[in-house]
Amino acid sequence: MTNETRLQRGHRQLDRIDGAGGQAVIAALADIAPDFATYLLEFPFGDIYSRDGLGLREREIATIAALAAMGHAQPQLKVHIRAGLNVGLTRDEIVEVLMQMAVYAGFPAALNGLFAAREVFAEAPA
Repeated sequence: MTNETRLQRGHRQLDRIDGAGGQAVIAALADIAPDFATYLLEFPFGDIYSRDGLGLREREIATIAALAAMGHAQPQLKVHIRAGLNVGLTRDEIVEVLMQMAVYAGFPAALNGLFAAREVFAEAPA
């Protein structure tokens, strides 16, 4: 059994999944909503991403699909496309997830997701 707190576990998972990009989001909240940054670390990363049952690749597939389907979360979608690459998804797998969204979320959501992926892929090493 570990004495690691939810916050510590959240920091560890955020670093593992999002690296510097995730820390930039937390830092950006410091002057406006530091408590919200803590909530982000504790709940999604400290609790949900740390659960057994799905690996990080599968969790990022689900997250990318959900954010793309929402159609209005481009900044968060880009963060999670980068995270998908960080946890081992290929560019082709990410593109397939986004194309799948055309069936369930519509062509505009899929197109927006694909354009977000193109931007992330252009910034990321191949």
